[in-house]
Amino acid sequence: MARGQKQYTEEFKNTIVELYNSGKSLTELSSEYAVSKSTITGWVKKNKPVTVDKDTTITAAEYQTMIKKNKQLEEEIEILKKAMGIFARK
Repeated sequence: MARGQKQYTEEFKNTIVELYNSGKSLTELSSEYAVSKSTITGWVKKNKPVTVDKDTTITAAEYQTMIKKNKQLEEEIEILKKAMGIFARK
């Protein structure tokens, strides 16, 4: 993390996003809470709902986490396949 950068709690971020979603403008939130507009915009994008199927929605951050976990699991499967091939030869 760069020097001088503030670290905000998830609760604070979620509160700001909820206020934005309820109709407060970026300018109002930025001046009231002393957070830059670009930071708030990033939080809003990260918490934007993504529709998975008819009855399920998740946030963009959860979606990215799922993609990352899926990639890790695919790599682990490839490693196990190679190990099975090695042990099968013996």
